[in-house]
Amino acid sequence: MHGRAQEEVFLTALECSERIGISVRALRLYEQHGLISPRRTFKQWRLYGGNDIARLSEIMALKSLGLSLRDIAKLLHGHHADLARILALQRDALVDARKRAERGLQVIEALQSKIRSGVTASIDDLTNLAKETNMAEPLKDTVAWRRYEQMRPRTEIAADTGLYDDYAGGYESDDGTFFIVSHRGGQLFYRAAGQPDIEIFPEGEAAFFMKVLPVQVTFQRDKDGQVQGLIHHQNGFEDHAVKVDLERVRLIDDELQQRARERTPVPDSEAILRRVIQQHMRGEPDLDAMVPALAEAAVEQKDFIRGELDRAGELKTLSFKGVSYGVDVYDVQFANAKMEWGFSLNPRGKISPLYLRPAL
Repeated sequence: MHGRAQEEVFLTALECSERIGISVRALRLYEQHGLISPRRTFKQWRLYGGNDIARLSEIMALKSLGLSLRDIAKLLHGHHADLARILALQRDALVDARKRAERGLQVIEALQSKIRSGVTASIDDLTNLAKETNMAEPLKDTVAWRRYEQMRPRTEIAADTGLYDDYAGGYESDDGTFFIVSHRGGQLFYRAAGQPDIEIFPEGEAAFFMKVLPVQVTFQRDKDGQVQGLIHHQNGFEDHAVKVDLERVRLIDDELQQRARERTPVPDSEAILRRVIQQHMRGEPDLDAMVPALAEAAVEQKDFIRGELDRAGELKTLSFKGVSYGVDVYDVQFANAKMEWGFSLNPRGKISPLYLRPAL
């Protein structure tokens, strides 16, 4: 070892164009919009380094979501390229495209089967075909785009803390999750029932974000200016919640806190988890038993989870460990591995959340 950092490699505009697969003209256009700023040689030749390549990857991923260069410039202004964020965006966009392609193939195959059997295609068949095979449709409104937007760096602004009392209270989401918003000493705190408070910071008059998690909260007012609800932004989803009686939410919260203190699982907890694991082992998770965001994640991850469970082998025993933030936690012994699984049921009996990881 030489004891010094490896020198960065730079590419000329032509090399960059050929390796990435975009035109030199596109590189110039991105530079004109302020999206990249390659260094120059003394002869004014442009040179592209690792940071430039990462930013180009980010630009192309955002273009695939249907954003204009002007929108991309606004979104990326003042932020360095983040490789982890880029990879997450590109993965989500590819998963989304794959699911769209699979749906399109299913429609085509069903229509082919009809035609082979002598049945005439209906107008509904043809419009469905056109919709599902339109792969050029922009992806700006997809989960991939929303995840990227939610993960981007946020900037705290000065806010009128006099509005915070309006936001404080209890909220119930469409899927039955309850949230509590509290105002203490000019600070605003937010949490799901049964979980600890997390401070949220203003990025707009009614828009707030967490610094410890990629979560945002937007408060909504009715036509009379009264706060009527909020939107919880996380993991590519937007959960709408209406303002409800705070005391009702506190009762639910107290029950969850008591379950944690007394290490009391939900009724039939072990049977529920055993059934969930067996469903995942078959690659057939029960999506109707989950909140929408979890169901979407289960679809995306079912092949990965099934692969992990195939390697783990036969399910042996479940051992209850306790309740953590409203989640029933188990050590699960398989023939070839030991894992920790956790799940919770919301007040409507839907699973949220659900996780698994190697046992410590």
